Amino acid sequence: MDSPFQFSATVVVLILSALITPLIYYLFWVPRKENGKRAPPEAAGAWPLIGHLHLLGGSQPPHITLGNLADKYGPIFTVKLGVHRTLIVSNSEMAKDCLTTNDKAFATRPKALAMDILGYNYNMFGFSPYGTYWRNIRKIITLEVLSNHRLEIFKSVREDEVRDAVEALYQQWINNKSNSQKKLLVEMKGWFSDITLNVILKIIVNKRYVDYVSHREEKSSDEWRESLRTFSELSGMFVVSDALPFLRWMDLGGVEKAMKRTAKNIDHAAEKWLEEHKQKKASGTAKREEDFMDLMLSILDDAKEFLNRNTDTINKATCLVCYVSTNLWYIIKAYKLSQHPFLTLN
Repeated sequence: MDSPFQFSATVVVLILSALITPLIYYLFWVPRKENGKRAPPEAAGAWPLIGHLHLLGGSQPPHITLGNLADKYGPIFTVKLGVHRTLIVSNSEMAKDCLTTNDKAFATRPKALAMDILGYNYNMFGFSPYGTYWRNIRKIITLEVLSNHRLEIFKSVREDEVRDAVEALYQQWINNKSNSQKKLLVEMKGWFSDITLNVILKIIVNKRYVDYVSHREEKSSDEWRESLRTFSELSGMFVVSDALPFLRWMDLGGVEKAMKRTAKNIDHAAEKWLEEHKQKKASGTAKREEDFMDLMLSILDDAKEFLNRNTDTINKATCLVCYVSTNLWYIIKAYKLSQHPFLTLN
C-alpha cells in the first residue's frame, strides 16, 4: 500500500507539470503579434531559455554568424539573447532610420550588471538610460568639458604634459648614450598611457599619475590604474545574468564579485578626491586652479534637476566616465605609430 507521502508527492508533480507546461509552450512556441504590426522575422535555431546564444558562442566570430543570418533572413531580423529579443540591422538605409529618424526609440540601453555595479547604479553618463538625467549630464559635459572655450583653457595642460614627457625621454636617451649604448628602447604603449592618464587626471582632479623624470609611481596610483584596467575589461565582458537574469544569484564565473571589488577600489579613490575638493572649495582656493570636479561641485550645488539624486555620486560618476571614455587613446596612438615603416616598437 502506498504511503500518504508518496501520494502527495505525485499530486504535487502533476500540478506543477500542469502549470509549467502551458507556460513553456506560451513562452517559446506560441507566435505573438506586437500591436497588430508585422514583426521582423526571427532567426531559426533558438533553444529554450538561452535563445540563439549557442550560435554566437562558437568558434566563429559573432559578426560572421550574424552576417550569415542576414544573408538568409534579410537586412532586418531578430535573435533571442537569452530572454531578450534583439533586433539586427545590416542595411545602411535601415541603420540610418534607426540612428537618425527614430533615434529616440533606440537611444536607451538595456539594463546590465556592469551598468548597475560599475556605473554607480546607472548614474554614470555612459551607462545611464536615455531620459532627463542623461540629457542633463550630457549638456554639462558638452558645455564644461568639450566646448571650445574649455578646451582652450585646458590646452596648456596638454602641452605641458607632452613637453615634459618628451623632455624626459630625451634625457633618458642622453644618459643612455653616455653609457655607450646606442639605442634606447621605449615601451610606447606605457609611455602613451602615462601621458594620457596625466592629462586626464590633471583636467579632472588636478593630479598627476607619474613623474616623467623620476618615473615615480605611488602604490595607490598603481592600484588605481589596475582597477581602471579591470573596469574596462569587466564593463565589456559578456555576463550570463544579463541574458538570463534569473541566474544572477549564482554569480557564474565570479563576475559580480569582481565588479563589486573593482567598483569599491575606484570609488575609494574618487571619494578621497571629492573630499579634497570640498575642503579646497570651503577654504576659497578652488577658483585659482579650477578643474572639472570643482566645476561639478559648483554646478550640482545650484542644480534643481538633481534634487532627487545624490550629487556626490553624480560628481564621482561623471568625472570617472570622462576618464574611461578616453582610455583607449594611448592604444590607438601606439598602434598608429607601429604602422610607421621605419619604427619598431617594443
